[in-house]
Amino acid sequence: MSIRAVVVDPNVPGRLKIDRVAPPVALPNEAIVRVAAISLNRGEVRRAESAAAGWRPGWDLAGTIETAARDGSGFVAGTRVVGFLAGGAWAEQVAVPTNALAALPDAVSFAAAATLPVAGLTALLALERGGSLLDSPMERLRQRSVLITGASGGVGYFACQLAAQAGAIVTAQVRRAELVDFVKTAHAHQVIVGNGFDRYAPYDLALDSVGGDVLPAVLAQLAPDGNCVIFGTTAGANITFNAAQFYGKGGLNLYGFILFHELKKQPAATGLARLVKLVADGVLVPHIDVEATWIEIAQIAQQLTDRQFLGKAVLHLQS
Repeated sequence: MSIRAVVVDPNVPGRLKIDRVAPPVALPNEAIVRVAAISLNRGEVRRAESAAAGWRPGWDLAGTIETAARDGSGFVAGTRVVGFLAGGAWAEQVAVPTNALAALPDAVSFAAAATLPVAGLTALLALERGGSLLDSPMERLRQRSVLITGASGGVGYFACQLAAQAGAIVTAQVRRAELVDFVKTAHAHQVIVGNGFDRYAPYDLALDSVGGDVLPAVLAQLAPDGNCVIFGTTAGANITFNAAQFYGKGGLNLYGFILFHELKKQPAATGLARLVKLVADGVLVPHIDVEATWIEIAQIAQQLTDRQFLGKAVLHLQS
């Protein structure tokens, strides 16, 4: 017996193909999920470009529990769920720890749910990390000035909506003028094209995924006691900034964020349940630009790498 899964094959175009693999074997605290939809992220696609043959990518998944966890945790068989895995999620069946699963109401489709694990959790937890370490960190964002760079990306688009919903004054930064209307649909109150961050400064919180020459410009415009959470360096990782100006302003914080580390502190299920409710309530709206079947995985992954679309790409598995 075997199942189908996406694996790396250096000898095929795009280095990704669907192949036969052994079925998952669940630990006592894991449920077997029949996957219905997956979402692509640049991180796993980039990793596939250099990974060894046979490596299995995939973080985001949505589907139905086929076999409940043996230890009694989690949900019963037949429950529709969204889940997160550290790898190998792009398969017909996967074993998922129950603390990385959230139930889906009928109002939330598999496609919408599949966009949430990496992009949604990164946006939510980065905002919370920058907002406060108190019991209700999102409440601390009310009427605070929040800057989100790279706002047209998957994380940025969610972050704009989440920050606005929390009552923040949201400034979105994009690289091209044609992206302004797009990020405004995510409830950004004002938009910067390029690096003119002084226009709406100072900022109590900044989320940066760009790095390069953007991060120093952002740090220079933080308010006293302001926070900057950096979770990407798409424009370059070797960065120089004015350290005296940074510490001289008083109380500034620069926090390095990576989702896998944050999920050691708070299980994915907690944040996923919150995100699912926001989607069900119509407060959080995923932007899905591409929907296709997973047999097109190599082509869609290349389009993502080439930035041929703005929103998320969701692939549906065929039976």
